[in-house]
Amino acid sequence: MSKILFVVDMQNDFIDGVLGSPAAVAIIKPMAQFLATFQGTVYFTQDTHPKDCYGTTLEGKTLPLHCEPTSNGWQIASQLAPYVQKDHTIEKNTFGSLELPDYITKETDEVFFCGVCTDICVVSNALLLRATYPDLPITVYGDLCAGSSEARHQAALSVMASCMISIRQAGK
Repeated sequence: MSKILFVVDMQNDFIDGVLGSPAAVAIIKPMAQFLATFQGTVYFTQDTHPKDCYGTTLEGKTLPLHCEPTSNGWQIASQLAPYVQKDHTIEKNTFGSLELPDYITKETDEVFFCGVCTDICVVSNALLLRATYPDLPITVYGDLCAGSSEARHQAALSVMASCMISIRQAGK
């Protein structure tokens, strides 16, 4: 049996860039420590928005330019780079990745999530997997997530818990 951890959008633009926050900065070190001991397969999602999507998509009309391919803001945080394996990144052009369910195999016995933003991308991907695999154990490490605000972070954790997604602390 196998375990999968999806690290959602831990990219510079969401940490200390245009959409960054002190809460996102604060989870970098504990996340790196957790990744060093995680027993399973780790995938990193990468929010990806070419300049031409701005003004043409809902997200592009609403949010500032962020996560432009190959830019510094698109890169995964350097402190987490040692845990990125070749072919274990998933580019996505919106909040949730419709490809995420394809990474679940018959051997997958549990899925975990951490990352940013709890209330946008983490919740979208966790609920997408919950809808696709209603009996698969899914856990979100609340202390390794950061939302667009603390209130929205807590609200997203509550929504996921109501959909039978376990909310735990990484150290417990």
